[in-house]
Amino acid sequence: MHLQFLRASRNFVKLEWIIKVLIFVLLCIALSSPIVIDKLNPLNRHGKDIVLAIDASGSMNSSGFDEENEVSAGERLSRFEIAKKIAQEFIHKRVSDNVGVVMYGDFAFIASPITYEKTIVTDMLGYLNQGMAGQNTAIGEAISMSVRAFQSSRSKTKVIVLLTDGEHNSGNISPKDAIELAKDQSIKIYTIAMGAKGEADEELLKKIADDSKGEFFRADTAKELREVYSRIDSLESSKIKSREYLLKDYYYDLFLFGALGLLLFLLYREIRR
Repeated sequence: MHLQFLRASRNFVKLEWIIKVLIFVLLCIALSSPIVIDKLNPLNRHGKDIVLAIDASGSMNSSGFDEENEVSAGERLSRFEIAKKIAQEFIHKRVSDNVGVVMYGDFAFIASPITYEKTIVTDMLGYLNQGMAGQNTAIGEAISMSVRAFQSSRSKTKVIVLLTDGEHNSGNISPKDAIELAKDQSIKIYTIAMGAKGEADEELLKKIADDSKGEFFRADTAKELREVYSRIDSLESSKIKSREYLLKDYYYDLFLFGALGLLLFLLYREIRR
């Protein structure tokens, strides 16, 4: 019995030494305050809601918008394809925002609802073709449908970026009435005239922008169109985007409680001895 007691005591001394080392290690880890940082956590979604209204009428099928740079598989891209490509680039830059897409021609439809999932929106854009909404240009319908896209929006800042290379000549809703719908919901509209001067109804686009407290832009080339989207990106920069917004999960308490548990175990054994 005495021999067994000695062996048990020695084993406990060894165990006690191991536990003390573990307590020391756990306390060191706890003091270092380990954290997990998540930059893309869904809780970070507090940006602006933006709808891109893109003209898909017949005139958007023309090529030559940028003869020097925009070439794919040996063929010049149409205005519509270039507009899609640059819109996709813009969407990926809006890190903290929700983005949706409206396509319009004779009528307008929501191609992608407002969402934080940028990959889904850009993929959807890739499947869209010129002419899907008809060959004419219903700017009033485009604004009205864009306003409807904000129906479930809870964002304080709502923005429409409307792009066209033509004149309003279709639809059941006039641009004037559509502007009022946007104003009622405090939706700002940025308008872009794509193509050579005089192709789009710049007077109407300026009025839409002015009445909704937005801004009018014109782009003669793909390069200028990229610059326009960059300008809009800077004008509507998110406060969250302008600083490093991180979700930090601290795990020091797990190690601290682990050390405390082992310490209590040693105290308990010491009392029983």
